[in-house]
Amino acid sequence: MKNYSHFSRPKRRTLDLGPRHREDARMKIRAVAVILAFCTALPAAAQSENAQTVFVNGNIYTMNERQPRAEAIAVKGDRIVFVGSNADAKKYQSAETKTIDLAGKTVVPGLTDSHCHIFGIGEREMNLNLEGANTLEDFLKRVKERVAKTEHGKWVTGRGWIETFWKPPQFPTRADLDKIAPDNPVFLTRADGHAAIANSAALRIAKIDKNTPNPFGGEILRDKETGEATGMLLDHAQALVGKNIPQPTEADRREAFVVGVKRELSLGWCEIQNAGSNVEDLPPIHQAFAAGQCKLRVYNAVYAPGPAGAALLHDGPTLNQYNHRFTQRTIKVVFDGALGSRGAALLEPYSDAPETSGYLTQKERELEPIFEEALRRGIQIETHAIGDRANRVILDLYERAMKSVPPEQRKIREPRWRVEHAQILNAVDLPRFSKLGVIASMQPSHAISDLFFAPSRLGKERLAGAYAWQSLLKSGAIVTGGSDAPVERGEPMIEFYAAVARKSIKGESDGARSAEALAKAGWHPEQAVSREHALKMFTLSPAYAAFEEQDKGALEAGKLADLTVLSKDIMKIPEAEILTTNCTMTVIGGEIVFERSQ
Repeated sequence: MKNYSHFSRPKRRTLDLGPRHREDARMKIRAVAVILAFCTALPAAAQSENAQTVFVNGNIYTMNERQPRAEAIAVKGDRIVFVGSNADAKKYQSAETKTIDLAGKTVVPGLTDSHCHIFGIGEREMNLNLEGANTLEDFLKRVKERVAKTEHGKWVTGRGWIETFWKPPQFPTRADLDKIAPDNPVFLTRADGHAAIANSAALRIAKIDKNTPNPFGGEILRDKETGEATGMLLDHAQALVGKNIPQPTEADRREAFVVGVKRELSLGWCEIQNAGSNVEDLPPIHQAFAAGQCKLRVYNAVYAPGPAGAALLHDGPTLNQYNHRFTQRTIKVVFDGALGSRGAALLEPYSDAPETSGYLTQKERELEPIFEEALRRGIQIETHAIGDRANRVILDLYERAMKSVPPEQRKIREPRWRVEHAQILNAVDLPRFSKLGVIASMQPSHAISDLFFAPSRLGKERLAGAYAWQSLLKSGAIVTGGSDAPVERGEPMIEFYAAVARKSIKGESDGARSAEALAKAGWHPEQAVSREHALKMFTLSPAYAAFEEQDKGALEAGKLADLTVLSKDIMKIPEAEILTTNCTMTVIGGEIVFERSQ
């Protein structure tokens, strides 16, 4: 821009026409101003009435208490400008407006998966997927097929197996794998990510033998007679082998991220809250966004203790980058293992393995300064805690940190810290979530997959505090819903069904017997939630958990135009039909990012 400041301004000439003429002039000026304002306002008003896209003939559940149901939604830019009837929507339509006939399909606010692992989802699609291997023989068959396609001496890795449905339901051993892969090192991660099986070749590379000590926060399972490693590695023990496996390149990571994003959009998820990432995960995420390969909204957490968490504490949050597509303000801590692999930290021993009560995977004294600094810096904390002991101790740590850093010393007075999973709670600790303002981030599908082994792991009494969604809600706590994919399938309709039915996807409620028998056994079906609460768990509650309730979670004027369009009315159809419902359209910021072909 040129600088004209060196030019002198001409002196203003004034002409005094007397009082009457001055008043006439003022009146004329006012009249002209009114006319100009009116003329200027006309096109702006007309323009404000015109939407870019109008969705009509929908069966819309808004999650807005003031207007719970609607037929039409008008969108301008990336925001909603109108929600209401088809008739009233007409004033937002013009020749340039794109009108989409929903043909009676059900619309809900854009669904959010409040706990998943996006890179793992993509890797599951790209690599050896052992999901659904319901027998040991099937599991070994799949591995054998992959070994046959793999160069001699190269690693074979995969994920997704779970022994729950096998007969007998026992972990595989290195001997099982040695028969089909004597020369290739094999490392196969259990579905929950907290255990893995390695063959002898992999154990040799890691130098694991009968004398190798258990690492802190992990366990090398051993033969009770010989003391030799069975090949099963729990939690931190997995790293003894894992560190020897060639790591994916940055390009591999980016591909996994993009593949995962594509799958999430096709399922109707509009936002995912990624439950943990490392420093090397961040460049592929930013590259994908910059290249336009990610339309999904991502609320990202980074692991701590470690370099990613330290960087976030130092640099501070990243908010609403890429047009409200990427936010990073959360530290993720993994505090115990999983129930299925008996690594979840319990107050009392496992009912089916009295020699163990699980273990904590972090040291309390190392977390305390991180938590206090997070409060001062406005960083959210979310902690993986499954067992009742892990939940009690982490609530203790949260409470101590909040007392050490009072509200006036915090960057955010209401920190909205979270416990991820909160699966097994002692009755004494359950009301503490509401009291401390801690959010319970839970995954309904865990209850219906774990029901096949949870009763034997926990015994009848502890089941009262297992997957206690309704008790938490009644206590006043915020409960958000997620999937924990790729630990689970990651499908929103499975999660919604699990929350309201509390039965397996085959309709079972205890893995073998009827719902009545399960109730007698103490599985507590009364912990199921209403469909309204279930929908809230995947819309309003995760928006609150991410400090995004002003922009997301409900369909109302002013909020981001994120919609999930479903093939059936999940609020009314029989429970079993929920599982046959699919996403027909995913809309993010007013843009159709997925549409199912008919």
